[in-house]
Amino acid sequence: MGLDAAPITFSILGITILASLGAWSNRALMHGQVLQPYAVVRYGRWHQLLTSGFLHANGAHLFLNMFTLFFFGPPMERALGSLDFLVLYVGSLLAGSFATLAFHKDDPGYRAVGASGAISGVVFGFVLFRPLAKIYLFLIPIGIPAVLFAIGYLAVSLYGARTRWGNIGHTAHLGGAVGGIVLTVLLYPRVVGIFLSHFR
Repeated sequence: MGLDAAPITFSILGITILASLGAWSNRALMHGQVLQPYAVVRYGRWHQLLTSGFLHANGAHLFLNMFTLFFFGPPMERALGSLDFLVLYVGSLLAGSFATLAFHKDDPGYRAVGASGAISGVVFGFVLFRPLAKIYLFLIPIGIPAVLFAIGYLAVSLYGARTRWGNIGHTAHLGGAVGGIVLTVLLYPRVVGIFLSHFR
């Protein structure tokens, strides 16, 4: 698969990797661009809703998100077209950021970085196109049907958001997933029929 087959996917990969590496060596840059919901509301730092999605906490965080984008981005970009895929990615990122803002706007200590909202949107868009495709999780050799993976993902994210389980942006995952579903349907309405056809 050449870069020309999914130019937006590979551009996002490159930009995100470079931005994350740069921020790791520049604490001031990282501090100013991470999502701080309290600061967004109080001081108007609205750019953080977008910039935080191109930064990551560490190498493992970056690898997991970019690894997922590498596999799910190209088929979604081919299905939607490059421009609509960009709308899906950025829209899902912002949906995740706004969900985080809504849940944590009164917490001055909350910080969030990562492309998880955008990645969730891309994955859930993929589920609409191929709900029975097998998804393989790390260390688990058995493929899980995409639609079952999606249900489990939402359940874990809901539980995590309610209990603040782990150092994970569960609200961003939820917001991005919902944003991805809505945007995919709006951008490609026929996907509803494609999804339902797999269960007839």
